[in-house]
Amino acid sequence: MLGVALGITILAFRLPPKPQPASYHQFADRRSWLGIPNFGNVASNLAFAIVGLWGLWLLLKPDKLQTAFIDPRERRPYMVAFFGLLLTSFGSSYYHLAPSNSRLVWDRLPMAIVFGSLIAVIITERISVGAGLKLLPFLVAIAAGSVLQWYRDELHGHGDLRPYAAVQLNSALALLIALVLKPRYSRSYDFAIVFGFYLLAKIFETADRFIFAHTHYISGHTMKHLAAAAAGYWILRMLQLREPLPEEFIAH
Repeated sequence: MLGVALGITILAFRLPPKPQPASYHQFADRRSWLGIPNFGNVASNLAFAIVGLWGLWLLLKPDKLQTAFIDPRERRPYMVAFFGLLLTSFGSSYYHLAPSNSRLVWDRLPMAIVFGSLIAVIITERISVGAGLKLLPFLVAIAAGSVLQWYRDELHGHGDLRPYAAVQLNSALALLIALVLKPRYSRSYDFAIVFGFYLLAKIFETADRFIFAHTHYISGHTMKHLAAAAAGYWILRMLQLREPLPEEFIAH
């Protein structure tokens, strides 16, 4: 995992700096409804709130998810991740009401919390509970720091998205790395499905105008929100259904 993270960082900084293009804020669907500007992109954030609250409710109940964790401490990075999803619903809604760089930072900070905590999840469950918990605040701080660094540089006229992009990519690849590490629980393949939803969200984001032009009903960016929220739901579904593997299976 360290090798992948180092490789991504080196690759990112061998590329030229990439500022935030002004065109990013010009989304395809800018229709207002019920007095809410950009209604589709704002309202779709409700999905993040539902998944975030649902996840926190289950994780905070000792009698819930009884087969999901061998060590109760393993709940902590998941709690941070679902809290990040809940914050994303507010930050992204705030941004989409009036898109700009100054508001985009509040959209990306909560997502950075999710990215950092997911890496901690993989370390906690596949390598060491103690190491994952100790690294959790540092991983979240690094991810959030990449957003703050981008915005600070934007304010000085030379924005650079490379660190934030590296954080996103490393978090996504960590889900695939989990598939080749020794599992402690069933349903390891769910991490690949979560990665698939993340990839689908990026495709929808890129095809924002194309999708809206062909549907005239929903935009790619709105679908991105729904796909990203579905990734969070799939993590929650995994926790509800998985069970610890027998010791003899883990040993082999």
